[in-house]
Amino acid sequence: MKHGKKYNEAAKQVDRATLYDPADAVALVKKTATAKFDETVELHIRTGCDGRHAEEQIRGAVVLPHGTGKTVRVLVFAKGDKVNEAEAAGADFVGGDELIPKIQNEGWLDFDVVVATPDMMGVVGRLGKVLGPKGLMPNPKAGTVTMDVTKAINDIKAGKIEYRLDKSNIVHCPIGKVSFSEEQLVDNLKAIMDAIVKAKPASLKGTYLKSITISSTMGPGVKVNTIKYL
Repeated sequence: MKHGKKYNEAAKQVDRATLYDPADAVALVKKTATAKFDETVELHIRTGCDGRHAEEQIRGAVVLPHGTGKTVRVLVFAKGDKVNEAEAAGADFVGGDELIPKIQNEGWLDFDVVVATPDMMGVVGRLGKVLGPKGLMPNPKAGTVTMDVTKAINDIKAGKIEYRLDKSNIVHCPIGKVSFSEEQLVDNLKAIMDAIVKAKPASLKGTYLKSITISSTMGPGVKVNTIKYL
């Protein structure tokens, strides 16, 4: 893959053989972010799990202490009193059956997170083929299938993020923006890593955290020493 001049200049500042302390890694990511927009700082964790086995799946959610730096649009599937509760809590969109054709046929996807009350999952299930591949399907483990829609919305707006294994057994998640202070990014990184370490499958044999890399959207990857989290 060919990279531009800016990326190559930034990459020269990163020693690929070094496993950096979290604070040093964050400082380096901020220093090597050269894009004209406020880049997202991303975390990539290569695990020793095999996601093909249900007992080695990792999935959950964590509220970042300093948020993600992104405005999150929340869609809630609810009925009855829960509609008013969701609106009062600050949901961007609230509805039920009437949203199915809008999403299925019109391709409406102007939302970032979907929350549903358990009694609406039959409706939401019909959208599985659309929402599933985009990682938008509500899930009890992530706290997005719940009767407590107020808490779910508040947590999401405060910076709650989901983590899960991809097909390569890697977890990808944002830890903030380049404009955040180093302390804020280190705090957010610690919150996610604490949650991932707790989520270690009991049945896993061998190394759990194979590598941890952080980078800005357009910048080079910086490897973090996994010893800090074992």
